[in-house]
Amino acid sequence: MNRSERTTKITKMAMLAAISVVLVLLIRIPFPPAPFLVYDPADIPIFIGAFAFGPLAGLVLTFVVSFIQAFVLGGDGLIGFFMHFVATGAFVLLAGTIYKRNRTRKNAVVALICGTILMTVSMIFWNLLITPIYLGVPREAVIAMLGTIIVPFNLLKAGINSIVTLLTYKSIARFLHK
Repeated sequence: MNRSERTTKITKMAMLAAISVVLVLLIRIPFPPAPFLVYDPADIPIFIGAFAFGPLAGLVLTFVVSFIQAFVLGGDGLIGFFMHFVATGAFVLLAGTIYKRNRTRKNAVVALICGTILMTVSMIFWNLLITPIYLGVPREAVIAMLGTIIVPFNLLKAGINSIVTLLTYKSIARFLHK
């Protein structure tokens, strides 16, 4: 990749990061059973970036957007940064890798489903580890939230963002690959 191509790729990735930040500013929907969990569509441009430019690019986008959300937009600081980075990072590494191997619509669906499952499963682990510290509650309270709050929230968030990604990726990819 020559210098001009690298510059173009970085510019397009920066644009996706900017769109992600705008989306988190515009759309934030608290999850009714647990208002500390908030749905936002910020992952959609990140997922698109992982499909367009590969899993490592998706991870870079995840880092940048997580940092901006946590420390510039007044998010949940280090814990918010870490939780968003590990959740979305797991998703983009797996989904981006699967899609990179075979760029078909069917494989995109498989990649998004696998990413959703991995994000949800990984967040069970991370919530058991981090949420007692963040909320100041015993681990047993977090275990009680797994089936009714944590798993449904992560499935819903990743599922909605995956569906929107699937519906919009091809038209956006045409622009990204020009």
